[in-house]
Amino acid sequence: MNRPTGGSGTTIRPGSPKAPRPAPPSDRAVRQQGAERFIRDLIAEMRRVTWPTRPEWVSATVLTIGLVVVIGFYTFIADQIFGYLFGLIHH
Repeated sequence: MNRPTGGSGTTIRPGSPKAPRPAPPSDRAVRQQGAERFIRDLIAEMRRVTWPTRPEWVSATVLTIGLVVVIGFYTFIADQIFGYLFGLIHH
């Protein structure tokens, strides 16, 4: 039972030679195409990013620095308390 392949209406009969396939691209060509596509996609994605305004950037930076100072102070106090308690237990 011969059926058309694709939209061309031609049939491939058993025993008839198939159309030669094009040679596969080299690994280097595939990697280069992959790298080019990655760069294009990266640029397109970066254009869609909503970048923060300067006031947003400054406030986020101040908040981060403030949290680091607070957590550092908390860690220092906790260390002093535990050091004192373990000092009492050790002696």
